[in-house]
Amino acid sequence: MTIRQLSIGLPILVCGWLAVLIGMGFVSDAAPAQMILFPPSDLIPSLAPDVAIIDSSPVSVTVASTGSDFVKSLYAAGALLVLPAGLPGCSGPVTRS
Repeated sequence: MTIRQLSIGLPILVCGWLAVLIGMGFVSDAAPAQMILFPPSDLIPSLAPDVAIIDSSPVSVTVASTGSDFVKSLYAAGALLVLPAGLPGCSGPVTRS
């Protein structure tokens, strides 16, 4: 019974955690940067000129900007999943210049 409860509860917990992070990206500018997971190949050229690319890997791109509605502009540029990055307590320092 415990394994069944874990196999049901753990995915629900992860989905809830991701939903909170995604929602916070829309309502708060507290994160100094945003991490785009699974970026499409045409995302980088379609970013606004004020967006700085901080880090990239095959599965993510971390970007920062001082513009308003930053997360909305990332989704408009074609991002599939945007999560806050560089918050205190997160791994790796991200600073805004």
